Amino acid sequence: MVRKANRALDQLRDLRIVPHVLASAEGSVEITMGGTRLICAASVDLSLPKWIKKPGMGWVTAEYGMLPRSTHHRMQRNKTATSSRSQEISRLIGRSLRASMDLVKLGERQIHVDCDVIEADGGTRTAAITGGFVALALATQHLVKKMEIKHLPLTQYIAALSLGICQGAILLDLNYEEDQKASTDMNIVRSAKGELIEIQGTAERKAFTRSELNKMLDMSEPAFETLFKEQAKIINSFFSL
Repeated sequence: MVRKANRALDQLRDLRIVPHVLASAEGSVEITMGGTRLICAASVDLSLPKWIKKPGMGWVTAEYGMLPRSTHHRMQRNKTATSSRSQEISRLIGRSLRASMDLVKLGERQIHVDCDVIEADGGTRTAAITGGFVALALATQHLVKKMEIKHLPLTQYIAALSLGICQGAILLDLNYEEDQKASTDMNIVRSAKGELIEIQGTAERKAFTRSELNKMLDMSEPAFETLFKEQAKIINSFFSL
């Protein structure tokens, strides 16, 4: 199978993470993966969800949304924020980012991570997790610098990747066109320690085998190392891989 720009089956799209793109946010990045571009902003809030009963524990939550012209056709702004897809992806991002945190060290505060898609060309949820983690890390560094907490609550690096099976070939980091044609759609969230946080695998047109699942996991390994190294260019000075 020939991919756009002759990209290899196991090759990531061009990746760029730019920190501190929003002056007001405690942590923010712009992440670009090929034609997909997002702003991820982490905001510290001293209020907590009412259902948290454990004294001294904080929380991390996320919201995902798409700008009206981030896709080929304009979407209504209110529908992008309230759609079941946006809510499902928001919960995925929140679960993933909480896996990187010691919520007791965070203390009685909440960090909201907003992930807004500027341009969508496939892999928006995985880019949101990869960029959202960097924004979250910068927000925790801000809290330490301001002496609002004594120790970084970070425990590990977190990133995410998409894979799929298209025309019988396993592809890494699918763009929109490839994703639309894929018979299997897979999203993997992983830590730099090699621990799997979440796997979302769906047979869109044809069931996939255990062997194909293993091949997708194996193909993702070198790409994850690339993602973690890109994150470390920003984070490593205060939290090492």
